[in-house]
Amino acid sequence: MELEDIWPLFGLVIETPRLTMSPVRDGDLAELAQAALDGVHDPETMPFGFPWTDAPAEELPRNLATYQWSLRGQVSPRSWSIAFAVHHDGRIIGTQDLNAFDFANRRTVNSGSWITQSAQGRGLGTEMRAALLAFAFDTLGAEWAESSAAAWNHASLAVSRKLGYEPNGVTRQSPRPGQPVDEQRVRLSRAAFVRPDWVPRIRCADAVLQQLGVPTRT
Repeated sequence: MELEDIWPLFGLVIETPRLTMSPVRDGDLAELAQAALDGVHDPETMPFGFPWTDAPAEELPRNLATYQWSLRGQVSPRSWSIAFAVHHDGRIIGTQDLNAFDFANRRTVNSGSWITQSAQGRGLGTEMRAALLAFAFDTLGAEWAESSAAAWNHASLAVSRKLGYEPNGVTRQSPRPGQPVDEQRVRLSRAAFVRPDWVPRIRCADAVLQQLGVPTRT
């Protein structure tokens, strides 16, 4: 018996021209933690709704591992969250997350991501989200994809616009005490998805779809 027989998600792989994405395994955690410790954003600003990168360097790796382990225990056909380790040039540069609740009825997914600063500015964030959207729309059968970013986070919002997302309201977050920020929500329909000029290679067994509560392909 292989590990994928016990946890089918570990058999899911998405490949793009420059990236390989697969659900985070225990063997990825040390490298993933190092990518975070190397820096994800300017310390003066906080792009995340939960300020996980503010943790002291001696605590961040354990916090990250605990969070990744918690995601596995929450996967069910009713609700799930998948964190993909993003591999580029032989190293892990960050994660791309995909989550949903009541997917069978809502057909809607939500995404989030981060990549280490040394890998930013090369279009990799766009490439990994485009691959995730192709998987969500074409393999899972999603009809809508949602995301959000701090209103000042022009780089993230530019990725959304490039892929076809439309504004979907504004809410308020306060990831750091006393520092509220507007958060721009965005929404994308399957028909409006601006696809890249490449098609991702996706390895996804029917067992993965069953684990996520998605009707298997015929």
